[in-house]
Amino acid sequence: MIRVEIPPHLRTLARVSGEVQLELQGEVTQRRILDALESRFPVLRGAIRDHVTLKRRAFVRFFGCGEDLSHESPDAPLPDAIARGSEPFIVPGAIAGG
Repeated sequence: MIRVEIPPHLRTLARVSGEVQLELQGEVTQRRILDALESRFPVLRGAIRDHVTLKRRAFVRFFGCGEDLSHESPDAPLPDAIARGSEPFIVPGAIAGG
């Protein structure tokens, strides 16, 4: 079971509270997690990734196991702790500053 933490505004859109759990078969990658998340919660399509290109939106980041995974290939295997469900895949709320 993959654990995914999404920010409060996306939890409101998806009508969930707390962490989302997803069942994935095979290799665990960012693309597979986001595909499963958007499949289960279609209202999230376009909120995390662009509708057409499926690229991560500019102010969206991905974290896991204390690392920024945002610039990793979407098809690269994620750390084992995320794949096992002992650590969550985190999509924090956007932060901008100046």
